[in-house]
Amino acid sequence: MFKGCYTALITPMLGNQEIDFEGLETLIEFQISQGVSGILAVGTTGESATLDSEEQMAVTKKVYTRCNERVTVIAGTGCNSTRKAIENTKKAYSIGVRAALLVDPYYNGPSSLEIRREYIAPIAEKFPEIQIIPYVIPGRTGTQLLPQDIAILHRQYANVQAVKESTGDFENMKLIRQLCGQQFCILSGDDDKTYKMMTDAEIKASGVISVISNIAPAAVQKMTSLVLEGKTSEAKNLCEKLNPLFQIVTVKTAEETPFGNVIVKARNPLPCKTLMNVLGMPSGPLRPPLGKMTRKGFETVLNAAREVYEKSPEILKPVEDFFDVDLSERLYKEKFWKGLTYD
Repeated sequence: MFKGCYTALITPMLGNQEIDFEGLETLIEFQISQGVSGILAVGTTGESATLDSEEQMAVTKKVYTRCNERVTVIAGTGCNSTRKAIENTKKAYSIGVRAALLVDPYYNGPSSLEIRREYIAPIAEKFPEIQIIPYVIPGRTGTQLLPQDIAILHRQYANVQAVKESTGDFENMKLIRQLCGQQFCILSGDDDKTYKMMTDAEIKASGVISVISNIAPAAVQKMTSLVLEGKTSEAKNLCEKLNPLFQIVTVKTAEETPFGNVIVKARNPLPCKTLMNVLGMPSGPLRPPLGKMTRKGFETVLNAAREVYEKSPEILKPVEDFFDVDLSERLYKEKFWKGLTYD
């Protein structure tokens, strides 16, 4: 059912940190023009944690209506409150969305049993016409819906046919495939692991919910399509070209302080939105507590983009064409990234 690249769309902001709906429409059209399979509205990459419920639904509605059934739309409706998640899913359903992503409940950290019984199951039962996609990402949530409970949900509910798998644990992925069968859809939640997840015969992922496809949608879509067509060597070659971008979804640097070095982790969507600003795409600032990158972190992002631009210019050519920008200037002249880093 779910195949190819689904872009976890950023939420562009204006300078006052209000949502840039005009920019959002432009980004949606860019994604559709590049042939992606679908768009995820208000996922983690879309800064769901700092959008209020009205803003979340406004963004979801804009994505759904603008897509106008040209691609699949998935709404990020999960949170750490089942009551709120039900309300979010209800609103998305009323808009017309028929697929919802439910992240494992963060911070309060229920057990896998509780996630199944008190979170996923009630929503799957209440909304049988919506495809429910559990989103398993223990590195961010501090908890994990386990393969056994995913399999029980899949057996009990016809609308639990897929999972977004972001554990980074290939054995966990293999167990999901073993327990859920061949018709169940495993979607990669990590760009850099997608090729392996799709080509491993014991995992057989069918696609990715991607961050980097915000910037290179055609290339990520093509990579997944090549694997699905059995053209794995071509897909591997494209994956290698994309890899510098895949490596900047999260950027870690060692930074000096008066009390010694500390590790600074710039987490998604900070690196992606920062690069989009450099490239001239609608993006804008992030909402606090997310802020800016350090100079070291920014240089890592910039160098990755330059490497792709210089070695595989076709990857970023659609950005130049669609947004009418000159990357030979934007990637090399400091005026285009002024103010994007901490001093």
